[in-house]
Amino acid sequence: MKSLAFVQNVFREYYTKDFSLSEKFPLIEKREFGFALFEGWMLRHKSFKNKEELEFFLQNSVPSDAYSSCAYYENPETEMERKGWLGADLIFDIDADHIPTPCNKVHDKWVCGVCGLTGKGFTPSKCPVCGGEKFEVSTWPCEVCLNSAKTETVKLLDMLMRDFGFSEKNIHVFFSGHRGYHVHAESEAIRTLDSLARKEIVDYVSGLGLDVFLHGLSKKSLRETPSSQSQHLNVFGWRRHLTLGMQSFILNAKEENLREIGIKQKIAETILQNKDVILKNWLNKGTWSAVRGIGFETWRKIAEHSAKLQSAKIDTVVTTDIHRLIRLVGTLHGKTGFKKVEFSASTIDGFDPFKSAVAFKTGTVTVFVSDAPEFRVCDEVFGPYKKQRVELPTAAAMLLVCKGRAEVIA
Repeated sequence: MKSLAFVQNVFREYYTKDFSLSEKFPLIEKREFGFALFEGWMLRHKSFKNKEELEFFLQNSVPSDAYSSCAYYENPETEMERKGWLGADLIFDIDADHIPTPCNKVHDKWVCGVCGLTGKGFTPSKCPVCGGEKFEVSTWPCEVCLNSAKTETVKLLDMLMRDFGFSEKNIHVFFSGHRGYHVHAESEAIRTLDSLARKEIVDYVSGLGLDVFLHGLSKKSLRETPSSQSQHLNVFGWRRHLTLGMQSFILNAKEENLREIGIKQKIAETILQNKDVILKNWLNKGTWSAVRGIGFETWRKIAEHSAKLQSAKIDTVVTTDIHRLIRLVGTLHGKTGFKKVEFSASTIDGFDPFKSAVAFKTGTVTVFVSDAPEFRVCDEVFGPYKKQRVELPTAAAMLLVCKGRAEVIA
């Protein structure tokens, strides 16, 4: 009870003193709002006339999580079939949960809700022992995971601006407050797209169903040189992504990387020995077949693998759902105590979620930590901890308590 009271009190103080909804938040009166409450239930179908009403509600209800719809409605408070859908922003969710990283096996755990089997790393779709599909999952927002999510976000932003023609002013980028990023595209051009149209966009950025033979790779393209050097350098769309991906893969590949995609050892050795020749030939002539012994099937495998690396790993369900609730900007995440914060697409490389999303800058709390990996908040590194009492800054203690790794004792 001490831990719950601690979280609620600190959240209440934040919403009373520090939270202010951005003036740029569009059409607040047309959106549905939802709130996860500390009591364990979800409140939906709320609407507010203005930001002041919403801020007052947050100060008094103090939810663990607050959400707003990507959609705009005539009547946001009624049941779904009577809301009167007017359109929706285009939303992308990039979450470390969908990105395999080496650290998953270190800090992520799952427990089967049926037989109690435990495991580390990615949660299986079904329990390997009993076949159950319900799991209790414990994840951790580490720097490796968040850097992986940032990489996927950069790829998505490149596609949205270069391939789809969105300007930076139409795109809003956010750290979610937990293990990933949100990208909102707000434009009249896409507002009324239905789920099927949004699925087409999802398929494009995910590279789903991509045929490399339609994007620059063919037996003919391997042996023929374009009429001018600029012809193969000034490509766009997936032809550009494929070309850049193949360049990057060949430049950085080691033998095990080539063998993993089905390339035989002798051919892999030939590629590695002739990296410079291959890349120079493509730059000068626009063809890949600079070295004998590397056949079309090998280039096909490299191209298809490179396409997977260039695709953006997004939560496809979020983008196609035209009624989706998404975390409200500036609000606190109930699993970390961090806030959802916006930053510009052009500054993503330098964005640091462990500084910019920290909501609590003062005070200390004594907690008993059951188990926690090493982590950073602002410029200070904490842990690892194992069954020990420790006094921590409020933000660090909040993260551990919200993740179920610690209990407040003083």
